[in-house]
Amino acid sequence: MKKEVISAKNAPEALGPYSQAIKCGSMLFLSGQTPVNPADGVLVTGDIKAATAQCFENIKSVLSAAGANLENVVKMTVFLKNFDDFKDMNEVYKSYFSADFPARSCIQAAKLPLDCMVEIEAIAMVD
Repeated sequence: MKKEVISAKNAPEALGPYSQAIKCGSMLFLSGQTPVNPADGVLVTGDIKAATAQCFENIKSVLSAAGANLENVVKMTVFLKNFDDFKDMNEVYKSYFSADFPARSCIQAAKLPLDCMVEIEAIAMVD
């Protein structure tokens, strides 16, 4: 089975030697998306709701580049700088799904890339 690199032009570029996503068979593995606005390269700070929404918009862009959408997501991992932000992050998180939520883990991380507030990665099934 051959792996395919997925790259979305309307999502932030990778910050290091990794791909935005890798498709292998029917599985799609998305690298963690930070709340960087790809239009101007500015990190969303100060508001966990806005930061979470930006992460999801970036995830949607990468999924779209692979021919998928949020309905294809089976597992997500949310990394929070401060677990006290869980309630507000969760409020935004649930707004991106209509039903059948994916499996999820959520952890507090000591430090995230760019010292951001939240980073979210995903695994999806694609046709």
